[in-house]
Amino acid sequence: MRNVRSTQPAKKATNLSLNSELLAEAKRLNINLSATMEKALAREVKAKLRDEWINQNTEAVESCNKFTEEHGLFSDSYRKF
Repeated sequence: MRNVRSTQPAKKATNLSLNSELLAEAKRLNINLSATMEKALAREVKAKLRDEWINQNTEAVESCNKFTEEHGLFSDSYRKF
């Protein structure tokens, strides 16, 4: 028999504190709280990782931009436009 493994990461139960009126309205509208939270959390994590990368690489990006301003691009001699 083949081993069948899911490609999805394991889920973990957690507790959240939410505005009770908002929660009641979400339930009334049949909003899947787990899926909604997962999507929102994924967006927030992506934004924070982007900000972290920018902060960690600002000096290198500025250095590269300065070099390009002073010396141009390596491909400038091959450009047709």
